[in-house]
Amino acid sequence: METIRKIRLAYHRDGKKIRQISKELRLSRNTVRKVVRSDQTAFEYKRKVQPRPKLGDYVDVLEERLLSDQRLPKKQRRTVQILYEQLQLEGYQGGYDAVRRYVKRWKQDNKRSSAPVFIPLIFEPGEAFQFDWSHESVLMDGMPTTAKVAHIRLCHSRFFLAVAYPRETQEMVFDAHIQGVDHFGGVCRRGIYDNLKAVVNKILSGKERNFNDRFSQLCSHYLFEPVACTPASGWEKGQVENQVGVVRRRFFTPRLKVKDVHEFNAHLKESCITWAKTQNHPTLRDQTIWDVYQAERPYLMKLPPRFDGYAERPAMVSPSSLVTFDRNRYSVHCSTVGHVVQIRVYADRIVIVSDDSVVGDHPRQFGRDKTVFDPWHYLPVLSRKPGALRNGAPFKDWALPAAIKRVQTRLKNHYADWDRQFVGILNAVPLCGLKAVENACRQALKLPVVNKEVILNTLHRNQDQESATVIDLPERLLLKKEPVADCQRYESLMQRRHHVAE
Repeated sequence: METIRKIRLAYHRDGKKIRQISKELRLSRNTVRKVVRSDQTAFEYKRKVQPRPKLGDYVDVLEERLLSDQRLPKKQRRTVQILYEQLQLEGYQGGYDAVRRYVKRWKQDNKRSSAPVFIPLIFEPGEAFQFDWSHESVLMDGMPTTAKVAHIRLCHSRFFLAVAYPRETQEMVFDAHIQGVDHFGGVCRRGIYDNLKAVVNKILSGKERNFNDRFSQLCSHYLFEPVACTPASGWEKGQVENQVGVVRRRFFTPRLKVKDVHEFNAHLKESCITWAKTQNHPTLRDQTIWDVYQAERPYLMKLPPRFDGYAERPAMVSPSSLVTFDRNRYSVHCSTVGHVVQIRVYADRIVIVSDDSVVGDHPRQFGRDKTVFDPWHYLPVLSRKPGALRNGAPFKDWALPAAIKRVQTRLKNHYADWDRQFVGILNAVPLCGLKAVENACRQALKLPVVNKEVILNTLHRNQDQESATVIDLPERLLLKKEPVADCQRYESLMQRRHHVAE
């Protein structure tokens, strides 16, 4: 660079000839002439052909191994030293530096050619939302737990909701959408997803997908179009991918401590609203996310009635009148024993249906080997087997009203067949209702004798009184003057009868 500067100064400023410059600087005339004629201030030599007299025969083998290593995780790739030693075993006589320089240049060229390019996306108000899952570590009831968190984000305003679940199953996806729609107060026109197994049955060509039938019903109910990303192309829903990192850093660091999932979700919802009210919008920097959401809300489609978000599974009812789902068992009405029923799985409860009639409804259990009984499901069996009331598993710790429990205690203390009498009282519940039977038991407890006949008699009398109705007569049939009791007419009739007898 310094020599080029001196040549240019001598020629252009001082007006010296090429021969004179060549003598003074001890350079060849061709070198001086090249600098003067090119009018460049710097020259760089690049070798067009790199001779590799010893490595040349092994370049193809080396590139093949580098390509195969590139598909492996970083920890499983071979180092340059290992590649060099393998080439030596195959007859390579060159040095290590030649291999190192070639590998370095190959990695640089390959990295430049495969660098991803991203295009910023702009969404109109109410145009689209994005959905994704993440796994977060929390302390729930003092135990470390990995929660599955569903993330739903409005693409225009960046307002989002995070909801925690114990699973990533289909019914949880439905519940997350229902919670999100209620939270946002409306529905966008498109939803952008990964190729979730709970949503997509089969990936077809291009953007075509075979969506799950129940998920298609959800989309039809809320009138939005589902769009699935290209496989392994998370940048197509980059907003919610970025949201996962923000939520993890802001909401779960340090590790969150909650009592149960209800407290967990209440905390997440409050945190999402607080974040939106305190953070500026990334593009509309003079407004908060909450302000932009309020402006976007009128563009959302109207909120329809809630979707009945369940996943349905068939199951056979066992002889114990139980169905099994997710390694837990739930009781159903004993009339369905041996039949195939449909289990409607919700995020928080289990509903069992047979011939469009509900034969079981229980809070959903997580974990395994748990059994949930509803004693009323076994009431018809108790009529034939009243002795099961003593040791039957469904009747252990049966939560009956206090008056009915007191009647059971009285019957145990005074009658040998107390179980048969108590079952007779319980059989009145489906006919008259639990409140009516409880009221009859409360009245019977005031009497000196309490048994089945007394309680049923009291119950029927109460039912008769409640069923007695007052007939509304037309005005023309109503008495205008109420009759007055007059005994003189009766006495006159008696006197006439006495005269006739004489």
